[in-house]
Amino acid sequence: MGQLDGKTAIVTGGTSGIGLATAQRFAAEGAHVFVTGRRKEALDAAVAKIGSNATGVRGDVADLADLDRLYETVEQQGRRVDVLFANAGGGGFSTLEQVTEQHFDETFGTNVRGMLFTVQKALPLLNDGASIILTGSNAATLGNEAFGVYAASKAAVRSFARTWANELRGRAIRVNSISPGTIDTPGIDGLVPDQEQADQLKSYMASTIPLARIGRPEEIADAALFLASDQSTFVTGIELFVDGGRNQI
Repeated sequence: MGQLDGKTAIVTGGTSGIGLATAQRFAAEGAHVFVTGRRKEALDAAVAKIGSNATGVRGDVADLADLDRLYETVEQQGRRVDVLFANAGGGGFSTLEQVTEQHFDETFGTNVRGMLFTVQKALPLLNDGASIILTGSNAATLGNEAFGVYAASKAAVRSFARTWANELRGRAIRVNSISPGTIDTPGIDGLVPDQEQADQLKSYMASTIPLARIGRPEEIADAALFLASDQSTFVTGIELFVDGGRNQI
């Protein structure tokens, strides 16, 4: 028996990296997983990789109409939600002098506004005792140069987890956040112009981590499974760092 047998899960931003690895893990543990992504081709490929326990719904979490369509799809299949992994997010480098309105709006539009309404619009479909997992980042507390807007957006995610855990306790809905460190995903490669610079960035980041390497998406999926499953029924409101010790030592 899987740890999520018979349950329904939603994973936003599930077409690559952490989202895809987590959707695959949830499905392997018995859940039916609804996966979102903005690009149809990538979404179709992700669903094929996850297998028959997956349903893809194209959409952008920053678009409230797309979120409505996601939850309408879940409801039309006669399902209610046991696990919501609000994972969609992103960002890029920009110093204080370089920040533009577009950079700010895009980062906060997805990481903060999109996450808030992802959770809010799920509430009518969430079962009592459900698990909500938010993807934060250890960048929120590191003060890395040129990462201020992204870090601030992820600090908001941490605040959401605390507040929502308190607000939803009457329904025994647990809300927790995962803060990954540097993980080997396409998002890391996208921070710099080419693969050579991406490799240099990963090498530098590995040198700052006590475990002397960057993480794998599957390692975040393991943490998400713990928070999604009955192994964590007395855990709510936490920030779980999965960062090789970067923020701890």
